[in-house]
Amino acid sequence: MKKIIVLLAVLGLSSGAMADAYTKCAGCHGANGEKVALGKSKIIADMSKADIVAALKGYQDGSYGGPMKGLMAAQAKGLGDAEFSEITAKIGK
Repeated sequence: MKKIIVLLAVLGLSSGAMADAYTKCAGCHGANGEKVALGKSKIIADMSKADIVAALKGYQDGSYGGPMKGLMAAQAKGLGDAEFSEITAKIGK
C-alpha cells in the first residue's frame, strides 16, 4: 500500500503545472537532492552535473538504472536540454 501511495504522489508531481523541472525530482530526492529516494537511489546531490544528465538520458533510452529504472524512465521521459539545465542548476557539482 505504501508503494502505491508513493507512486501516486510521484505521478501527481509530474502532471499539471510545475514551477520548474526539478519539482518532480524533489518529491523523492529531497529539495536539494540530499535523500536516498525510496531507500534505493544514489544521493543525486553528490553527483556531477554531467553524471546527472547522463543518468537522465540513460533512463530515457533504457541504458541506465537499477531497482528504480522503470519509475525513473517515466519521470525522465520528455525531458530535454532545457529541463536538464534547470535540474542541474538546483543540484550537482
